[in-house]
Amino acid sequence: MKDQAIQLTDEQMQDFIINGYITLKTDFPQSFHDNIFQHLETMFEHTGNLGNNVLPLIPEIQQVFDHPVIDGAMQGVLGENYMMHPHRYCHFNPQGSGGQGFHKDSYEGDEQIRRHKCRWTMAFYYPQDVPEDRGPTAVLPGSQYYETSESAHEQPDLSLCGEAGTVTIVHYDLWHRATPNQSDKKRYMLKFLFSRLDEPNAPSWQSKTDDWHSVENSVEPDHPELWEAQWDWYYGKQSGDANGVPSAEVDNLVENLQDEDEKIRLNAAYRLGRVGEAAVPALNQALHGTSDSVRNYAGHALSLTGSPAVPTLIDALQIEDNSVRATAAYALADMGKAAAEAIPALTSAAQDESPLVRRHAIEGLGIIGQQLNGDTDFEQTVQVSIEGLRDEHYWVRYNAARTLAKLGPLSEPAMPHLIAQLEDENRYVRFHAALALKEIDTAEAREVLFNHLLSTRWCALTTRDTPY
Repeated sequence: MKDQAIQLTDEQMQDFIINGYITLKTDFPQSFHDNIFQHLETMFEHTGNLGNNVLPLIPEIQQVFDHPVIDGAMQGVLGENYMMHPHRYCHFNPQGSGGQGFHKDSYEGDEQIRRHKCRWTMAFYYPQDVPEDRGPTAVLPGSQYYETSESAHEQPDLSLCGEAGTVTIVHYDLWHRATPNQSDKKRYMLKFLFSRLDEPNAPSWQSKTDDWHSVENSVEPDHPELWEAQWDWYYGKQSGDANGVPSAEVDNLVENLQDEDEKIRLNAAYRLGRVGEAAVPALNQALHGTSDSVRNYAGHALSLTGSPAVPTLIDALQIEDNSVRATAAYALADMGKAAAEAIPALTSAAQDESPLVRRHAIEGLGIIGQQLNGDTDFEQTVQVSIEGLRDEHYWVRYNAARTLAKLGPLSEPAMPHLIAQLEDENRYVRFHAALALKEIDTAEAREVLFNHLLSTRWCALTTRDTPY
């Protein structure tokens, strides 16, 4: 059983929104981390890197993520009902290595979809001391919102040094790398993934104010509307709640969506999102333009606009251009509960000929449906998610299973199909089918899940030298 979580403060949450990471320290004795380090040494010597099976091999690692400081921080950035993703990996940085270049990770089991809202994190755990010369992981603070390497590299290069027991939680899209190991010692870093199941409806940290501007910080306001939009989302405020930018700015802002500087484009999109209904016609025109980049920024703006943009986005789901339909489905999904009236349209889009449209629509049905909490009829949503479980693209199946998990008990009619997906060819679809059964939480679902987990349990103590 976990101890009481130690919650983040407003200042820590604001810093995470701006910089995309938070570094924490567990208080286990040195011997605890030494033991994990030695287990890793043995793993590499006898079997090599076991990847996802590093946790069942060394179950003590779970104690790190159950620590009240780490659990509290993870609740703050992902909500109380967050989940540990089945992908994890031990990153080995040997003596004399040259390090890596900065990059964003791909999404395990899913199509590479970037979101500004923090629905996924990574946690980097050091089981040994990592000073500057031992090849720490480095990040580019604030770069989680940037797609281009040019913008990301305008940010400072920060090495995440720390003693054994240091854990850094990062927004999944933060640019990062392994730095050169110039020491004569090995460096291990255990990377674990986590994701959000429930959309926020209230802060899940020690909050004292819902006003972004009342929290003191010394950071230059590079992206004021973007940062405040993330803060408002964490507070459960609906898209469109905080409009107020003068409509006279629309023409200039739309022009800025095409600026060569990514940061200017980003700021223009979020400022347009705060104009409200008056900006929708211009954003609709940008959505249907020929530039994929402008279209994506228009999608962010329309999503932030909220309910006044929903009819426009529903209409866009009927357009012949696959990119327009995909962006519209993405924007509606990201909007959350404010897009409730789009559920029938997203249900149809979940059967679209484009797999990317299907992926976004199915994810949106889960995000929106979880927030509505059974206040509407989800029979069709469950049905199209069942169909999604049979999709030829594993990342559509993956999102169909996640949506059924988010809908929880409403997904009970999908149980036979989820049971079948416990044998899916993709490991992450299998996991999310199991997760959906857990969230359905009936006696039958629990029995199926327990039987499956007991029969597929991997024994860390069994080797060729100790077969029984």
